[in-house]
Amino acid sequence: MMPLSIDPVRRSPATSRRAALALLGAGSVALGLGLKPVRAEGDPENVLTEALVLRDPDIPVAGNLDGDITIVEYFDYNCPYCRKLEPELRQVVFDDGKVRLIWKDWPILGPVSMMASRMVLASKYQDKYVRAHEALMGVSSRLTEPRIKELLSGAGIDIDRLNSALDSKAKTINAIIARNNDQAIAFGFNGTPSFIVGKFRVPNALTMDQFGQVIADARKAATDRNKRSP
Repeated sequence: MMPLSIDPVRRSPATSRRAALALLGAGSVALGLGLKPVRAEGDPENVLTEALVLRDPDIPVAGNLDGDITIVEYFDYNCPYCRKLEPELRQVVFDDGKVRLIWKDWPILGPVSMMASRMVLASKYQDKYVRAHEALMGVSSRLTEPRIKELLSGAGIDIDRLNSALDSKAKTINAIIARNNDQAIAFGFNGTPSFIVGKFRVPNALTMDQFGQVIADARKAATDRNKRSP
């Protein structure tokens, strides 16, 4: 996992940290990986509510939009580990067929990472977020501003419309990145990639087989909760 190098958008961490302690369970589960169950808080204003962690309305969904388990990845476009994992994670999601996949930009590796995140998030206003995400994650070299624009243009993104969205939707885009950052820090993540799988916290990359096991555990935990519900 890449080290946490900068914290460009951190906001009011104390409240988030206290909420995170309420969200994270104490017992480890599955695989011996120290995964922690996540419990939702009732405060809708807190960035660590289940709704905002698993179903942030401002972030597009990949995979099965109606899936029964959600995987949330906190990533950086300049993180080589994120890029290496990307095709394997997509394969896991495809093979399972019932997983929602949420990519949460966490640009901790410098100004270019921040620029990449903002540009990809702006592309959602052309309904091309997934295409833009895949374009930047599909390269092996470190990104630069000219390279980002080249890749996005090559993926069919209208750069003029994107620049317009960067300006007109700046408040929304910046708020998404700030929310993601607050969540990742409060969850205690130290770098990218890090994950939430269903109600479990996964602070590092997994193999395809391990992802499959965690998904199965998350699904079983959800079924057990439903059985206990009145």
